[in-house]
Amino acid sequence: MQLKVLAFGIAKEIIGQLELEVSLADNATVNDLKDYLVVQYPDFQKLASLRVALNAEYANDDARLSPNDEIVLIPPVSGG
Repeated sequence: MQLKVLAFGIAKEIIGQLELEVSLADNATVNDLKDYLVVQYPDFQKLASLRVALNAEYANDDARLSPNDEIVLIPPVSGG
């Protein structure tokens, strides 16, 4: 399936663009997406954490993805 992924902060810098088209298996999970990103963009391994939001809510790694989902990569945030 084709997925549209939005990236912000350091995730956007790693990918080199705000929006990314990803092709994954029909039963793909958030974890599958993270694995894909590490293979395609090895700098993702260096992040302390990477959260994924599906449809404006944080998703667990076992959450299933759908082509209609709004998928957003949320990199680690620092500051105080």
